[in-house]
Amino acid sequence: MGRAAARNILRAGFALTVHDINKSAADPLLAEGALWADTPASLLDQVDIVVSMVFGPPQIEQVVRGTNGLLATSCKGKGWIDMTTSSPMLMRELASEFESAGGLPVDSPVTGSVDSAIRGDMILFVGGTDAAIAFAKPVLEVVGVIRLVGRYGNGYVAKLVNNQLWFIHAAAIGEAMVAAKKAGLEPEVWWAAMKGGAAESFVMQHDVPSIFAGHYDPSFRLELCLKDLALIDELLKFMGTRQEITGATYARFREAAQRYGVGAGEMTVCKVIEDDAGVALRVAGDWTPPWEVKHPDEAQTA
Repeated sequence: MGRAAARNILRAGFALTVHDINKSAADPLLAEGALWADTPASLLDQVDIVVSMVFGPPQIEQVVRGTNGLLATSCKGKGWIDMTTSSPMLMRELASEFESAGGLPVDSPVTGSVDSAIRGDMILFVGGTDAAIAFAKPVLEVVGVIRLVGRYGNGYVAKLVNNQLWFIHAAAIGEAMVAAKKAGLEPEVWWAAMKGGAAESFVMQHDVPSIFAGHYDPSFRLELCLKDLALIDELLKFMGTRQEITGATYARFREAAQRYGVGAGEMTVCKVIEDDAGVALRVAGDWTPPWEVKHPDEAQTA
């Protein structure tokens, strides 16, 4: 998703410099005209705004506080947009430090999928000061759709509770689909009947075809689901709120990872129910994988 977002920034005409711990991951962007920086600090020296999207809290802390992190160089007048799914508490610490060094931090975690990242229409949960958001806005607008959520750190609160509902529905959909099939309602008929009613959701519209196709969407791995669920669990415990449904969902995702490996697709959480019931939810059809979606400009010229 980070590469897709970077490509949209480049496509919009911005000069782009990139960095990754695995340089080969940047090769497609370098071939398209991006420049290379050896460290986050050298990257910040070369640009006006840094956009970061890494695995989780330890990685973003290293990007900011590490020996060659953003805080190792001048942050004055520079913007920082973080799109990592991370801890709101950590983000508020890092953003405060970046702001104290003269920078303009914005948290902007994203929701959607790799296809929305490719198209440039993923939703951005944007937190920060008015000045920081205004500075970042030209870049944010080419990456996705801005939804303002208040001060920095709030973007991560929004992202985590968003994913809380997403994962709950993903786990529940497997139970509903398998029960319907065993009761005589075929998956394609069930899907057509459910859409547009009270059961409607992004998972219903976007993710069910990955079950039909049998790949369960490996573009978002169970490893990422478990990382996000751990952050959700941490937030709920920190806030002292009830989480029985979320806890059961977390357990189901752990079970899926134990059976199929952490590299399996997110919707493998439904395969657990399929396998235990001895049914398959395959449906023949032209189910385009999310990672094969084209940007509108590319689609028009294809």
